[in-house]
Amino acid sequence: MKRFGVLIFDVDGTLAETEEIHRRAFNETFAYFDLGWEWSVDLYRDLLRVTGGKERIRRFADLRPECGDTVSDDGIAELHRFKTARFAQLMATGACTLRPGVANAIYAASGRGQRLAIATTTSRSNVDAIFSATLGKDGTKLFSAIVAGDEVCRKKPAPDAYLKVLSLLNASNRECLAIEDSRNGFVSASRAGIPTLITRSTYFRDDEFDGALAVVDTLDDLADFWIPAELS
Repeated sequence: MKRFGVLIFDVDGTLAETEEIHRRAFNETFAYFDLGWEWSVDLYRDLLRVTGGKERIRRFADLRPECGDTVSDDGIAELHRFKTARFAQLMATGACTLRPGVANAIYAASGRGQRLAIATTTSRSNVDAIFSATLGKDGTKLFSAIVAGDEVCRKKPAPDAYLKVLSLLNASNRECLAIEDSRNGFVSASRAGIPTLITRSTYFRDDEFDGALAVVDTLDDLADFWIPAELS
């Protein structure tokens, strides 16, 4: 696996188990606006099949015609802005840390000269909040390219985010490895022709990943690969 010149990471569920923080931020937003909505774990698991926060709100609201003006595009945008700010506040409290092996993977790969990139469905502001809370304010500097969901026309499972990373890095899909945790992410990378390593996360543990290069529980399972550069 050291032969890959570029490692492209997903964010939510891959770098950190952030989905519960997102769910809490959504529910606190709904409570603030007195909507009477609450997303349970099981409901949120189903909604995660829809990529993008605004898209999830739309999907949920469209199933409830009594929601009225709340489901307007402006209403959904306002809800999502509030939720995004609340998510950043929660992350800043240290509510979530990197998954096992992630920090070692990033620093060891960087030390070996492998380029790092991000291809994610989440927004750039969420990426910044996660990085600030886990890798520090300079964490994004480790990555040669970052493509967020609000920077492409189509979100995962479309390949747009991965294709944009390839373009920004002037890289071929065969020299890249995608690191994902969900079926939508796996399909997105596969459609871009990029081999994929799956690290199973809480919400997508039961997804099917036939055709993945490898499926592991955490990046610690690949400790031999993440040996620091000076020891490899």
